[in-house]
Amino acid sequence: MIWPGTGDPYKRKKTIRFLMISAIIAISIGAVGSLLQDQFSQNDPLKVCIENKETPYKMKVTLELIIDGLPTEIPANINAGLNDEECKRTMYTLTDDGTIYVEWEEEYPFEIGHFLWMWDFPLRDMDQSKSTFYVNDKESDHFINHPLQDGYHYKGVFTSKAYDESKDTDFLPEAKN
Repeated sequence: MIWPGTGDPYKRKKTIRFLMISAIIAISIGAVGSLLQDQFSQNDPLKVCIENKETPYKMKVTLELIIDGLPTEIPANINAGLNDEECKRTMYTLTDDGTIYVEWEEEYPFEIGHFLWMWDFPLRDMDQSKSTFYVNDKESDHFINHPLQDGYHYKGVFTSKAYDESKDTDFLPEAKN
């Protein structure tokens, strides 16, 4: 089968030249974009490692998660950089008691959602219309965008999209009128 533009040797040479130039341009744009993105995110506290940085801004908060009515453990060493492969990030845990440590060079408007994002919490699997966040036992209007404050307790109550609420009431007696 002859592909369009490759039957005639002159057209074939011209088509291959066009494809090579297009590939070089595409690769160049990708490389330059990647370099620029690295430069701009160099001081983004949500993306950098803090091992070699002085971090005088510190806070500690606690997080409790309830998913589908069950308490969910927050693992130890999230973003803590204890492995050689990972770096210590600005938000991390050391133990599995829900304590989150936050460090950075200066004050920054950290939110509880930033920690969930850095942890790779499966927020897309949750039904956000049925989920809520409590801050010091008061419901937050900001959901995951609630700012972190030193010493505060955050409680996320999530319902997964796959959760079947009817199974909780299957064996309950019917209400009498």
